[in-house]
Amino acid sequence: MESIRCAEQRIRAAVSGSKVPEDPGHAEGTLRWLLELVPDADDALRLAALGHDIDRAIEAQRVRKNGFASFDEFKAAHASNSAEILAAILDDCGVSEATRIEACRLVRLHETGGDERSDLLKNADALSFFQNNIALYFDRNGPEETKRRAKWGFSRLSPELRHLVRQFRFESEELNSLVQSVIGSGKDPLE
Repeated sequence: MESIRCAEQRIRAAVSGSKVPEDPGHAEGTLRWLLELVPDADDALRLAALGHDIDRAIEAQRVRKNGFASFDEFKAAHASNSAEILAAILDDCGVSEATRIEACRLVRLHETGGDERSDLLKNADALSFFQNNIALYFDRNGPEETKRRAKWGFSRLSPELRHLVRQFRFESEELNSLVQSVIGSGKDPLE
């Protein structure tokens, strides 16, 4: 258990140093959503939730969007890089090999999912983006880029959870309108 606490502290410390202001709240939000979806989540899932975007917090190792042919390629590189950084932290803290391997596997798949466990992380990540990140993302990137990112994020959320995003409200009426235009209010706009 001490190794898990060590890892959680190291991940939180790294993420708190991110130049992206929403990163610490996003990591904690992803963990909260994960625990909402699966209250008895094991150590690997919990560590993956906290560390899934850790590469954004470490400027020297951060994957940048430019140079990739597509947003999906960038996200795959980001996920792989985050898994490598997380592996080093988990190893340094003495986390069991099985937990380290599974946490890193989940982080590598957190953008795409593909099985029940990685889908849980992907969903928690997407819900946290809408709840914790989108307002600052909007302020930093403007309406067109935010609309593109919101469409991408909503499309990766499992259909049975999309209703949750419809409940979120933001201080900015412009952002509320933008999100509603992306997600609709009834029939799924992605179908």
